Amino acid sequence: MEFDATIDNPTPNAAPEKPETTETPGIFSSDTAKRAARNATALAASNLAAKGLLFLWQLLLARLLGTEGYGTYGTIGALLAVGASIPEFGMGLIVIRDIANRPKDAGHYLASTLTLQTVFSVIGYGVLMIAALLLGYDSGLRALLALAAVNLLVDSLGNMCHNQLLAMERMVIPAIIAAGHIVALVTLAGIILAAGGGLWGLYIATTIAGLLRAGVYWAVLLRFNIRPSFPVNWEIARALVINGAPIAATSFLSLAYMHSDKLITTALIGEESTGQLMAGFVIVFGVVELLSVTVMVAVFPLMSRTYGSGELAMFDFMIEKLSFFNLILSLPLAVYTSLLAVPLSTWIFGPDYTRTADVLQVLIWYTVVTMVSNVFSKAMLIQNRQTRLLLIRSGGLVINIMLNIILLPIVGIPGAAIATLIAESVILVLIVRSFAFPAEWWARVTGHLWRLALISVILAGIVFALREIHPLVAALIGVPMYGALVIVSGTIAKDDWDLIYRLAMAIPGGHVIGRYWKRELT
Repeated sequence: MEFDATIDNPTPNAAPEKPETTETPGIFSSDTAKRAARNATALAASNLAAKGLLFLWQLLLARLLGTEGYGTYGTIGALLAVGASIPEFGMGLIVIRDIANRPKDAGHYLASTLTLQTVFSVIGYGVLMIAALLLGYDSGLRALLALAAVNLLVDSLGNMCHNQLLAMERMVIPAIIAAGHIVALVTLAGIILAAGGGLWGLYIATTIAGLLRAGVYWAVLLRFNIRPSFPVNWEIARALVINGAPIAATSFLSLAYMHSDKLITTALIGEESTGQLMAGFVIVFGVVELLSVTVMVAVFPLMSRTYGSGELAMFDFMIEKLSFFNLILSLPLAVYTSLLAVPLSTWIFGPDYTRTADVLQVLIWYTVVTMVSNVFSKAMLIQNRQTRLLLIRSGGLVINIMLNIILLPIVGIPGAAIATLIAESVILVLIVRSFAFPAEWWARVTGHLWRLALISVILAGIVFALREIHPLVAALIGVPMYGALVIVSGTIAKDDWDLIYRLAMAIPGGHVIGRYWKRELT
């Protein structure tokens, strides 16, 4: 079946009927396993190299800019992140979803996004300037924002090409471009900052690196003989706007509650406090980007085709496994970071960031919740339930803003972390309740969850007992113990191991693993 974000059926909110199927969950076929594994491997390698470098760069910036300068940088970054949903307008996921099934229309979609997103970028620029004025930010911050917001258009020119390549499942090329973009950004910004350019120089470097990224992306599309097909097909453009609107609103609300703590903190208690909050946010955001976003981008086209072809049992199977794997990865990180936040903050950010530990102890648990929530959110988009997701995100934003306004004056910057965690937890519960999984699905998942919860409590006890000796000792003993308990307790089921084994055999170098790990598969 085809989704409704097409010129044939542009109705925005009509969810496609679930195809009837009696198929039971199986394991990925050899071809799909290889494709998914190679895509995930390419993006993972890119993220470890590019976003890992960007993560280190953010940590260095915290020291170079100081708490107040870093707070200004974080506030502008938050505005840009929220504003980026305006030029994107939810089109990216629809383009990936549709072109994955109808590659012959790639040129029409490219022409439509080029036209629409240019207009929306100009609108977004104006919205950000008005928002900064309404929030009461000083003239210096607004002037920096006026320069930085140019990147709304610059980034959208690259993103529309990026989405085309993802739809074609050409994951290696975007991975290489992403790595090159970050290297160029860090190099240019480092040179300008070393020369005393400050925040003005930093944003100039960002714009130059963004233009280079966009130029490379367009050159690659031309090599694949993909170019905008003008005149614009207004039926496709109209469908993109109508079907993208709920996604855009959901994205806006999601980003708004993710970054509203920084925006409100700057408005209520100043840039210095925002700098303390921003330091904790960088850690959390880096973990989510490296461990969750990578995999979800790689498997989104495959999940889309699985649901579209009527394989509902396999679709539920993928949701279960992806969310559970995210949980297994994120829980130990949350335990360690929460219990070791005080020494970690000092080591990473320096003595000026004395209150970052209080933020990090709470905010790190947002990582666990959001990594699971991301899987179910993407599944709802594939099912074309954007409107319901929009309503859920709207409620989350209201909760987040209200709690920030209440808690920030009472408990200070830890209140922002508490508000964000509560809002995301409510969103996760509402999203999961939107799925009608069968009873056996819930029984299986519940059995895995209670085992994992018990293992996490044991891990917390180990870290708590050993942290006074040295945090490194707690890590060296706790990590192997956590892994052993996950394996011995049966937390990972047979079909989990089958899936891990198939993907391990499919990735580059998998034959080497196969020499030592033998497993019979059904």
